[in-house]
Amino acid sequence: MLNFEELKSFLNEKADQYNSPDFIEDDPIQIPHRFTLKQDVEIAGFLAATISWGNRKSIIKSADKMLDIMGNSPYDFVLNHSEKDLEILQNQSIHRTFNGEDFAYFIRQFNKIYKDNESLENLFIVKDPETNFLHAIERFRESFLETEKHRSHKHVSSPYKNSSSKRIIMFLRWMVRKDKHGVDFGIWKNIDQKHLSIPLDVHTGNISRKLGLVSRTQNDWKTVEELDAAIRKFDGNDPAKYDFALFGLGVTKELL
Repeated sequence: MLNFEELKSFLNEKADQYNSPDFIEDDPIQIPHRFTLKQDVEIAGFLAATISWGNRKSIIKSADKMLDIMGNSPYDFVLNHSEKDLEILQNQSIHRTFNGEDFAYFIRQFNKIYKDNESLENLFIVKDPETNFLHAIERFRESFLETEKHRSHKHVSSPYKNSSSKRIIMFLRWMVRKDKHGVDFGIWKNIDQKHLSIPLDVHTGNISRKLGLVSRTQNDWKTVEELDAAIRKFDGNDPAKYDFALFGLGVTKELL
């Protein structure tokens, strides 16, 4: 086992190695990178993150399909679609259990939100004395999903139910984190990146356990917070940069 300084140095080195423009071409983050308008980036990013489970190539292919349906202008489609546009989606296959009905529901909810908000950032503000996105995600869910039950609710995970909320946490990293590498967007200026967590999936979870960063065996919200406590000792101002290190080490199987 590495001591604290050795582990910090190792993770910093790996974060730098994997946090590069090369990362974009094989990752779902390439989807929002096709846009420059803030709202296009947010919508494309949120949809790509929402379907980010399984093989990355198939995720990108499915996200491409959604962009095609929206005429490669997500914000314009959200604001100006017709009901007929959404009716056509109802029986379409999109990505695994995320189907055309879910896609149509998301478009409708985006439409409501953007009528009142210039940016999705408004729905994710971290309040004092909160230190992570636990409550912010739930406030977002309340605004985005509203109260009436719908099958699409399952696609927006709840940390209050102890979900790791991996896909929302990943989306938040994309929007909030800012550095010189150009992978993450950093377009949300009113949220401090020190509040970010690492998206916890099979790769980041397994590597975290291998390195002794977490002891819990489940990939749930309690483990997210355990990992928060560990990585923030290495860099309290930019903890989410270690997502690149842990995910990169997991995908490349470098530590096996």
